[in-house]
Amino acid sequence: MASTEVIVIGGGAAGFFGAIHAAQAPHTRVTLFEAGRQPLAKVRISGGGRCNVTHHCFEPSQLVLNYPRGGKALRGAFSRFQALDVVHWFNAEGVKLKTESDGRMFPITDDSETIVEALMFAAKKAGVFLRNNVLVQKIERLEGDKGDSKFDVILKNGENIICDRLLLATGSSPSGYAIARSLGHELEPPVPSLFTFNIKDSKLHELAGVSVNPATVKLLISNSNPEKKKSARNQLEQSGALLITHWGLSGPAVLKLSAWAARELHECNYQAKLAVNWIPSLKVEAIKQILLSAKTEQPKKFISNYCPVDISLRLWEYLLDKSEVELEKRWADISNRAIQQIVNVLSASEYAIAGKGVFKEEFVTCGGIRLQDVNFQTMESKICQGLFFAGEVLDIDGVTGGFNFQSAWTTAWIAAQGINS
Repeated sequence: MASTEVIVIGGGAAGFFGAIHAAQAPHTRVTLFEAGRQPLAKVRISGGGRCNVTHHCFEPSQLVLNYPRGGKALRGAFSRFQALDVVHWFNAEGVKLKTESDGRMFPITDDSETIVEALMFAAKKAGVFLRNNVLVQKIERLEGDKGDSKFDVILKNGENIICDRLLLATGSSPSGYAIARSLGHELEPPVPSLFTFNIKDSKLHELAGVSVNPATVKLLISNSNPEKKKSARNQLEQSGALLITHWGLSGPAVLKLSAWAARELHECNYQAKLAVNWIPSLKVEAIKQILLSAKTEQPKKFISNYCPVDISLRLWEYLLDKSEVELEKRWADISNRAIQQIVNVLSASEYAIAGKGVFKEEFVTCGGIRLQDVNFQTMESKICQGLFFAGEVLDIDGVTGGFNFQSAWTTAWIAAQGINS
């Protein structure tokens, strides 16, 4: 029986996982092309070098809620291969995962090399032929002898290889998008997702390292397009840990917000208003009553030295200054008007976002292959027979916490089943 030639382009998490599972079928030969000198580069740096493999969410209907784009398409996919399946697979490969308090899952070694080595060994065991430092220049679709599609993969060095199936797992690489376009696909425009906010506030920067958990961040984006809905503002809100940095704001709350508002922020060139509720567990009236109680019960204490709410004293002093309240005053001397100013700043401090920062060395892209052009039962293109997709090349992206890797594992696994069907 003639073998099926499969080429996988992209040596990241999705490419490796797809290649490993495709190669396990009999009479299937898999070659994986990686443009860089070293595969799995993003896996190595993920989670600060620990690799956030997936998230401890084993219910597909809940798992999909963590995807600003692609959640609906992934619902059925996760019913076939989800986070628990990833845990079992790595366990079978000798890698045990642990769950942290926020649900993120890491190898017990806290070392991404553990994941890299497991994937490399599994690929070798399955017979995947790995070729690093290989650039694919273009791909031409051919008609097979029986009317089926074949592909002529032309490399930059002039070499060309004919294959029966092609798995595109190139992440947000422009070359991958170019290949998809050449084979008839259209893209949702790629824009950054998962990033921090630059805030021009030198006094805020002095608090770098201070965190608040939870805090709520709400994005206020002006809408000057009269053809859009009546609402003058598009408000997006997320809660979670908030970290003050030397350039502005970061932490899970900001990263989640940047993911859900990726397109809106791109459209306004990352210039927007942000409202921060530093103590979202308390309603505005409750905050006011706490401050009034402090005025009654601690009248002789200086307002700057006594913080009646659950935030650090450094942050309290900063917020008092932002409220334009005199720090050297005693609680007895604070007017009701000043108390209302403090309430406003505690519950809805406004900041001007002056651009996006980076999230460590990681990046995620919103946009990619349009999902309506892909059969999620097989991950095969509806436009080009024999072409399959996996990972971030698709218009799928998740919030921080292991969700982007999970969509890569799932789509790659399904693609491998489709390739071998």
